[in-house]
Parts: sequence; structure tokens; C-alpha cells
Amino acid sequence: MHCPFCNAQDTKVIDSRLVAEGEQVRRRRECVQCGERYTTYETAELVMPKIIKQNGNREPFNEDKLRAGFLRALEKRPVSVEAIEASITRIKQKLRATGERELDSRRVGECVMMELKELDQVAYVRFASVYRSFEDLSEFIQEIDQLEQTGK
Repeated sequence: MHCPFCNAQDTKVIDSRLVAEGEQVRRRRECVQCGERYTTYETAELVMPKIIKQNGNREPFNEDKLRAGFLRALEKRPVSVEAIEASITRIKQKLRATGERELDSRRVGECVMMELKELDQVAYVRFASVYRSFEDLSEFIQEIDQLEQTGK
């Protein structure tokens, strides 16, 4: 790493510590040439796959869109913010674990439905009704019957 004071290329690490609940490494560095000390922070850069929309367009994964979908489905439902964030984290881990550079948006939608099914059945049916474009009441009833049969 270049020294921010004299731009020398040779620096040494004096101390390393985990910070931010283990999500970052804090390093104290010293420039070998000018002797100045400074701190750097290191985090893992985890690349999310691009999402292929139904119309064929490709767009970067957007965590804010994912969160908005959850919040819309869970509006006025007794689910904690911590549970929502844990679900979002699990979905992101599943998507990264595929190793794919691009994923179909349907795969993301299915992951959301699986998480909502565990969090809140009403939110699950709300999301499913929009996601699967329910046309009439019989489709709602069919989805609710499946929930009752599986117990979740």
C-alpha cells in the first residue's frame, strides 16, 4: 500500500485487529521511508450476481429493492426488523453461493417466497398473489390450502 504522506510503496503493518463484529480488519501501518503512521480498514468485497429480468434486461442486484419487497409484503404484520434483515442476509448468501454471474429474477422471487413463508403466512400470500399474478379468488384459496396442508 502506498504511503498517503510521501507516496512511498513500502509500508509495514504494525497492528491488526478485527472490528465491526468481525466484518472488517483495522490495520495500523507505518511508512518505512518517512516513518508516518496511519490506519487502514479492510473489508471483503462480495460481488452479487446480475439479475436477468423477465423482459431479458440485466441489472445489478439491488438490496434496497429486495428490502422494499419484504416491507411491502410485511406491512402491518408482527415481524421484527431483525428477522427481516436476517432473511435478506440469507437470500444474499444463497444467491452468492450459486457462483453464477447472472441469475433469473424468478430465482430471487422464489427465495423471497421461501423466507416469507417462514416469517409470516399472511405476508407470504400477499407476495405470492402479486408475484404469481393471481387472477381470481380460487387461486388465493388454492395457495392457502397448500399452506394448511404443509403446516407452513
